[in-house]
Amino acid sequence: MHEKALKELRKKVDELDDKLIEILNERISVIKEIGKLKRSSKTAIYRPEREKSIIDRLYKNHKGALTKAAIEAIFLEIFAISRNFELPELVAYLGPEGSFTHQAAESRFGAMSEYLALDSISSVFEAIDTNRARFGVVPLENNQEGVVSETIDLLGQLDIQITAEIPLPIHFAFGTKCEKLSDVKRIYSKDIGFKQCRKFLRESFNGAKVEYVPVNSTSKAAKIAAEEEGSAALCSHIAARMHNLPILFDNVEDSTDNFTRFLIISKNIKNQLSGNDKTSLLARTSDKPGSLMMLLQDFYKAGINMTKLESRPAKRGKTFKYYFYIDIDGHIDDPHIAEVVEKHKKNIKWLGSYVKMC
Repeated sequence: MHEKALKELRKKVDELDDKLIEILNERISVIKEIGKLKRSSKTAIYRPEREKSIIDRLYKNHKGALTKAAIEAIFLEIFAISRNFELPELVAYLGPEGSFTHQAAESRFGAMSEYLALDSISSVFEAIDTNRARFGVVPLENNQEGVVSETIDLLGQLDIQITAEIPLPIHFAFGTKCEKLSDVKRIYSKDIGFKQCRKFLRESFNGAKVEYVPVNSTSKAAKIAAEEEGSAALCSHIAARMHNLPILFDNVEDSTDNFTRFLIISKNIKNQLSGNDKTSLLARTSDKPGSLMMLLQDFYKAGINMTKLESRPAKRGKTFKYYFYIDIDGHIDDPHIAEVVEKHKKNIKWLGSYVKMC
């Protein structure tokens, strides 16, 4: 009786899967037509504000068991596949393959997209600036380690905009082909991996003769551990998957609240208002006393919520001068924001307005 009921349920699942494929093929047919219109009008293919509105609408209107996170996970992959049918576009990211930046890129552009792994943040910016790639993915800040100064500096130097942000929880996996921890003689990882997994290492290998070997990426760590007997790696999940390295322990990082904020960058793309936006700016202040305070006062008077203020040395001349990276709630086209930016336009550079994710 049990086997018969199970067989019937599996048959129903198969029928639903067939319907899903049929509906997805219909969706792709419509997407191809949209792609033709976008290409003829030179409209951007990647519209994060549109994707957000679709997910919000689906979650609001559905009456099933799916959570918003589940709906988002399913449809982000559908969106990524759909964009490839609209117009295949190259995505550059800070490599190597299997890095957390690669994981962030795949979370938005899907497994089907064409990727270009580059060895430096400046190379990713250069790929966008020279139109070698349409989009780039770079780290901006980690809530444990602070900001990535190079990303902020390059945003100030080049005519490149922030298209979207990706807050990614950073989880380290302990991967090895060893059956037992006592068989592990060497552990490979990037320096930051050892720093952020101290508690796990101390509790698992206290007193054991284990060599900690730093390498230039968690992807390389996974590759070595997959090939070398008696080795293990602290690495990303995507790196373990790429190198077929079994994961013995998952989420071994000390902090459960470890996030890196990545940026999707592009050239000459401006997002439309979504109703829940963030705007990033660079502000250069004069040498006059109180110049920064006057700018901040204007934000305050306009009712603009500032969520981040980060100073950076201007790196010009012999004097100590600074500019400021600023995040505010809202879109550059919101009237109260546009008014303040216009007032200070000689000293403010707009870096992008995009859907607020964190």
